[in-house]
Amino acid sequence: MVLKASALATSILLFFLVSCGENPKKETTKTTETVLKKDSIPAESNKLPEPEEEKEEAFVLDEENAIDFFFDYAKELKKNKVKLTTNMGSFTIELYDNVPYHRANFIYLAQMKYFDSTQFHRVVKDFIIQGGNSDDKKTAQKRGKIGRYLLPPDTQKGHRHHRGTISMPSSERDNPHKLASPYEFFIVVTKPGSYHLDGSYTPFGHVIEGMDVVDAINQVPVGDGDWPWKSVYILKAEVL
Repeated sequence: MVLKASALATSILLFFLVSCGENPKKETTKTTETVLKKDSIPAESNKLPEPEEEKEEAFVLDEENAIDFFFDYAKELKKNKVKLTTNMGSFTIELYDNVPYHRANFIYLAQMKYFDSTQFHRVVKDFIIQGGNSDDKKTAQKRGKIGRYLLPPDTQKGHRHHRGTISMPSSERDNPHKLASPYEFFIVVTKPGSYHLDGSYTPFGHVIEGMDVVDAINQVPVGDGDWPWKSVYILKAEVL
């Protein structure tokens, strides 16, 4: 009986040891498979951020680069006419080829849509109409985007301030050299002209069509500072 009991005990012990030895192997296998499956899934947090595209800085004119810019810009120009459409009608200006910086500047601003929605803000009866400014904040914003610069006078090309001449006023800054304010212009309506302006301002073109519209603008009622009581808008400037 003792032998049988011992044999039985031995058998039970062997069964227990074999069972305990198999279970860790199965658990290990399952654990390894689970780890592999988890590792096979890419974690979003481990992804590197994609590089952002570099944005080109907007080109802005200033007193350092304006002359070089308009020198190169003028060489590419083949057109020399600009049509201004106002709320009182339209007229067309032909620009002089031998005044390159002022011509290039005027065409550039027209192509940049600067003049659109500006006004004839100064009207002096039987003398001039002056345009290119406005009391609208959008005009100041346009100037900020295009740049802050002046143009040198170019008065030795033989052009005079005849009736219908378009010329560029000098800047309002302390300006002994009569540097031109590039965003504004004036047109002479005096018959036969306003020749006392010669040598001080730069004529850069003349009206070839629609002078009757210019004359009509010159006759609108004005208030203090020669600003028209009823706004005269430039609706659109087109390079022809």
